Amino acid sequence: MDTIEQTDVLVVGAGPAGLTMAAALAKYGVNAVTVTKYAGTAHSPRAHITNQRTMEVFRDLGLEDAVREAATPNELMGNNVWATSFAAPEIARLLTWGSGPERHSDYELASPSSMCNIPQHVLEPVLHHGAVELGADLRFSTELVSVQQDDDAVTAVVRHRDTGNEQTIRARYLIGADGGRSTVAEQLDFPMLGETDLGASANIWLEADLTKYTAYRPGTLYWMTQPGNDYWVGSGTWICVKPWTEWVLLFMYDPSEGEPDLSEEACIARARTTIGDPDVDITIKSTSLWQINHVVAEQYRMGRVFLVGDAAHRHPPANGLGTNTSVQDSFNLAWKLAAVLRGDASEALLATYHDERQPVGRQVVDRAMKSVADMLPISQALGFAPGQSHEEGQQALDGLFAPGPESEQRRAALAEAIELQNYQFNAHGVELGQQYESAAVAGDGTPWPAPERDAELYYEATTHPGARLPHAWLQRGTEAVSTIDLTGHGGFTLLTGIGGEAWVQAAAAVAEDLGITLTAHTIGHGCELTDPLGRWAELREIGDAGALLVRPDHHIAWRSTDLADDPAGDLEAAVRRVLAREAS
Repeated sequence: MDTIEQTDVLVVGAGPAGLTMAAALAKYGVNAVTVTKYAGTAHSPRAHITNQRTMEVFRDLGLEDAVREAATPNELMGNNVWATSFAAPEIARLLTWGSGPERHSDYELASPSSMCNIPQHVLEPVLHHGAVELGADLRFSTELVSVQQDDDAVTAVVRHRDTGNEQTIRARYLIGADGGRSTVAEQLDFPMLGETDLGASANIWLEADLTKYTAYRPGTLYWMTQPGNDYWVGSGTWICVKPWTEWVLLFMYDPSEGEPDLSEEACIARARTTIGDPDVDITIKSTSLWQINHVVAEQYRMGRVFLVGDAAHRHPPANGLGTNTSVQDSFNLAWKLAAVLRGDASEALLATYHDERQPVGRQVVDRAMKSVADMLPISQALGFAPGQSHEEGQQALDGLFAPGPESEQRRAALAEAIELQNYQFNAHGVELGQQYESAAVAGDGTPWPAPERDAELYYEATTHPGARLPHAWLQRGTEAVSTIDLTGHGGFTLLTGIGGEAWVQAAAAVAEDLGITLTAHTIGHGCELTDPLGRWAELREIGDAGALLVRPDHHIAWRSTDLADDPAGDLEAAVRRVLAREAS
């Protein structure tokens, strides 16, 4: 009989969620094994939009520079273009992902990190290399066959696909990061909420040099909409993989009419129709079919097993939230597992993963589906509809730009429909404004601040317990340092200011008494770090001598608006509450 391998954590799946988990656990010193049935990292572009919060996670893991080096930068992402073809006159354009002058400062002020466009087949090798450098144990061509759990551990049987040999791994915890067709979720009967097969889609990955049509209006998405359909992706959405020569052409189809012809000849013909230039050479790299789902796990945890990433939430690519949410799931869970395994926290802490991330997953799948529905008004304004002839559609389009009050009303409707797309492409509040409420947050009894602007479109910084720590640039000598950089890296952080020396002493005492990592920093004139721009003083929502306790995932755990009568006692009580440790 094979010897049973023992480990603390078994991660099943090595996509963005699994690789992020592997990297984080390795950085935190956790004994973990990550397996995937695939022979290597992703071999096609798939997800690509990488938002600021995800880049902050990579920054924390020491991977941000490598990701940025491999990615298309934010300044080449901005233009969303609508036309009937690349060569045809442009119908409309929207500046996206914070690139427009109206939104650029919002994004610049919110984070030390910039968004980027990095397709999944480019991102995963970077994450894999980073995880291995951190010491992660990653095993390809190793497929989960069965999984069961008892009160003490999870027992998994895996098959090495190269040899056919099977092996048993027994882990204290198991993480299902194995995607939308999760074996973990299926075998353990995780309940799912929502609907599947809501739409049928196809991807064509191809090479075509469209520099002359795109370099002057650089962007990530080019929406080619033509008469005869009202699909949310138009007649074909072109997703930039590598400027400006490599693309994914995404289109939808009606499965009741059969699957689309994905022969090389048919794919080239479809691409040529939406390029509009017969002289452009086209090379087809690969094709794939996929379904639109609107699903979120009812429970993200069952016993000793957790779901992260697409195993827990499945939705269309609108808003570009899929990979981002997956990476952030892992970042939330990894520090909690590490704390429990080190003995810093009780197992009760692990319940807060579901409490904090399941509402985010529900918000994401709902927002993505709403964004899909919100694209219909564009087709309506253009006058395109299913079953329409090309001549009918062209006549409707010509009428849109004709003189007269009726056409003017249609143009106003189109402008309104394009403006609505900000909820998909400039939804900064959705991307950064996650608010956690759980036992791992020691609330101060105050309500969440009422948003001054639309909460989906605009991120509004706050230090309310449960919020992500606001970013502000500080100064340490000649070095610019973000508040985000002062926190994380697997440990707790206490931030205070002028007159807060007692908090620093309290942090040292609590760290020693509880055996945890808790680092204190002072911010203000004459302190360890200065705030020359006054940005931190504007954002912190506490007095100079107050304190913020920040969790390893950069979220506020607790705050005191001023110096307490018993700083050490108050801080220890807060830390014990967050870590679910009983008072001594």
